Amino acid sequence: MLSTPLTTVAGSAAAFLGCLLACLWIDSRSGTAVLKIRSLALLAGLMVLTALVTAVANLLTRQSFLAQWLGAMPAFQLGQLLFWLVLAASVGLLLRLYARRHSWGSVPELLFVTCAFVITLAAHQRGMIDRPYFIGDFALIRGMDPSNILMGVGVAAVLTLTVLLMLEGNQRRLPYHFSVLALVCLSLLLYVQTFGMPTPQMTDDLGLTGQGAGGGSQSENPFRDGDNDANDREAPVAIVLFRDDYEPENGAYYFRESAYSEFNGTLLWTAERDDLDLDLVEQFPASEVSVSEHIPAQDMRRSVTTTIGLLTPHRSPFGLEAPVRFEPAPNPNSLRFTQTYTVESLVPQFEFPDLIGRRAGSPDWTVAQWEQYLAMPDDPRYGEFAEHLVSNMREGFEDDPYAKALAVKAWLDDNGIYSLENQHAYATDPAASFLFGDVTGYCVHFAYAATYMYRSLGIPARVGIGYSVPADNRAGGSALLIQAIHGHAWPEIYLDGLGWVIVDPTPSRTLVDMSSEPQDSLQQMLADMLRDDASFQGFLEQQSQTSELPSFRQLLTALLIAAATLIILAWLVRLWRAQCPAWTPTSDHYRVQFRAALDTLASVGVRRRRGESREAFARRYAAQFPTLHQLTQWHLQQAPGYAWSPQGSLALAGKSVSGHAMANADWNGLRKQLAAEISQSVPRWRRLLGTMHPAPWYYTH
Repeated sequence: MLSTPLTTVAGSAAAFLGCLLACLWIDSRSGTAVLKIRSLALLAGLMVLTALVTAVANLLTRQSFLAQWLGAMPAFQLGQLLFWLVLAASVGLLLRLYARRHSWGSVPELLFVTCAFVITLAAHQRGMIDRPYFIGDFALIRGMDPSNILMGVGVAAVLTLTVLLMLEGNQRRLPYHFSVLALVCLSLLLYVQTFGMPTPQMTDDLGLTGQGAGGGSQSENPFRDGDNDANDREAPVAIVLFRDDYEPENGAYYFRESAYSEFNGTLLWTAERDDLDLDLVEQFPASEVSVSEHIPAQDMRRSVTTTIGLLTPHRSPFGLEAPVRFEPAPNPNSLRFTQTYTVESLVPQFEFPDLIGRRAGSPDWTVAQWEQYLAMPDDPRYGEFAEHLVSNMREGFEDDPYAKALAVKAWLDDNGIYSLENQHAYATDPAASFLFGDVTGYCVHFAYAATYMYRSLGIPARVGIGYSVPADNRAGGSALLIQAIHGHAWPEIYLDGLGWVIVDPTPSRTLVDMSSEPQDSLQQMLADMLRDDASFQGFLEQQSQTSELPSFRQLLTALLIAAATLIILAWLVRLWRAQCPAWTPTSDHYRVQFRAALDTLASVGVRRRRGESREAFARRYAAQFPTLHQLTQWHLQQAPGYAWSPQGSLALAGKSVSGHAMANADWNGLRKQLAAEISQSVPRWRRLLGTMHPAPWYYTH
């Protein structure tokens, strides 16, 4: 598991083989010198061996003459094969040796197996459904949902750990344990059916995600410097299907969800007044909701309809720049999408001449509205600095609101530095700490600072929050993947006759890479899920049913899968019990060989009665299976603490079994004699049924 994302298929196969051979080799030793080597000496020897093989692998990779002789890829594959074979064998040997030496030795072994699964699949956390890439790529190329494969791997991990735990335990309780395990796996499936897949929670610093409507309480602080981290910010949060073709001229799609517009005495936050931000919709509507009457200049805008599938809960619905109509849409995959809706937006088609010469604000606003959209901290530095920035405006633009906003934006573009490493959040006014300090911050700092300066110039402004996605990510298709990294805050100004206009600073210098690689396969898969008409119909039929319990067909399918899993596991246990004598230490042959013989008898209905001793069982079938009596004598003679006869010895086939363990070939010979006796005395149909029986070992005791 650990090697799979780190090497080639040949390297992973070598890792599997090396670990397997090391474990089998250690298990075949009993009391040998290998088991008596000091741990430090063994660890040092394995480290030296691994270092030498690593050097050889590097030599195979780096030397040109080997590549010319063998070929570049064969030389590389050979190097990977050698390295992972020795590395896995060393780790497996060390862990298995501790498991054999100490009673607590199985704990590190189990922890290692657990960590192997957890580390390999950890990248899937927070809704990263395309990771780990070696699973995501395999699934996405074939149009499959990676989560299905990941759930299968998770079940396999649970089964692997359970088998490791129970190998040394009471074999008669295996069916009980496996039944409980199957119920646990089934409950996982039912849980996913009921509550859906894990979802990313990566954009709460902007107040976008989370249950419930609205942007949060007034006591919250959007400047969460300590919570900003660029790791795992590529988690997908939504998929957008364009019903109309649209390419933004500014190179980015802006999806507005909410806004910070009301000054609460400390900073801007979501408006609690009913007369502010009438163009925003705070709650997901149960039926069609329209705010088109609050969007001016509709003749200068273009209608674009999109269907949005949310992969994580959001506080409010969002849409392109100026959404005017929201309505719920059928959810084609309730396990994948937390919510789906259709939104119509009137995206602006403004040219520069349309923006110049406009007055700020709206003549229809009340005095209270004007005051709220101009309210800001009582800090004269904002006004003084903003006036300084617009003092050298070209003639004819001195009093133009849009030109002033562009001047402020241009200064922030040239002088601001984008960074997630800053300490402004706990200042009395984080925006002032940013603007009049090192001018180093992220989008929230730039948006607040610009908004305060716009307001100081008498221009109504607010901070819009949502997502900004590069237009190139759409790659010419009809779908656009929104990721957590696209969470964004930007300033907006209100121009008479046009409404809210985005004037977003884009700093030319950055200390952190916030770009995102287009994930076309994942984008296409989610889009196909969202647009699947057949799934729409299935969802509608499901919604029409009054009961929310799984259907009979679903339960039957789950039960059949659980039953098939149990049968397969039972067969694996049977095969393991039949084959393990080949590599079991000689001192354990009396136990595993006798157990294998009893399994063979149990498969054809020859079983010990409850409370019957092994000697009595052998005597009861002495006439039909004389070899069973011999096997029982041999087994009891070598069982610790069991005295078979006063003489303490037994002569059989010219061999003495007193005082030492018998060779594996002798045991195999007796088992072959027993198989021949079964063929002679048991009907063929009974033997055939015994061959197909998955768990004869259940009756062996």
